[in-house]
Amino acid sequence: MKLKKEQKNELVSRLKNRITESPTMYLADFTGLSVKNMTDLRRRFRSAGVDFLVAKNTLALRALHEASIDTFDDVLAGPTAFVFAGTEPVGAAKVLADFRKVTEDKPTIKAGLVDGKRVTPEEVQQLAKLGTRDELLSQAAGAFQGPLQGFVGVLSGMLNQFVGALEALRTQRADAS
Repeated sequence: MKLKKEQKNELVSRLKNRITESPTMYLADFTGLSVKNMTDLRRRFRSAGVDFLVAKNTLALRALHEASIDTFDDVLAGPTAFVFAGTEPVGAAKVLADFRKVTEDKPTIKAGLVDGKRVTPEEVQQLAKLGTRDELLSQAAGAFQGPLQGFVGVLSGMLNQFVGALEALRTQRADAS
């Protein structure tokens, strides 16, 4: 289906808006995926709160340039899908990695953009191995909680010793009078 110039401009504008709104995105080649697999992948992304969009390379290139991103010129060849992860780079990377295990390494990750920095497919795989933001925050909170509990225990022990010393002093003075 041939698109008219106005339709192309509208698509470029919408894609540019998605690109500028999402600080994290991945580009993937979905060649070799069946319709069933594509539907399953879209469902997985949707449940993770991630957008998945297939775009023509020429329109994608225009949208990226309008968004002042020129780091993907070398990977925009062949079928390209955009995975817009928003502010949660790990969740989308996990969905991609898990899906790739099931489908013999498809889709192929071309590159990614995390907080304005281009990342390689290997770095996307490393992101997938990390815990989610909530998991990492809970681990950090647990790491802080242990020493704080120890500190509270030490202070409590010192307070008990002080109270014991005061009680002993009171008993000694009561016996002396």
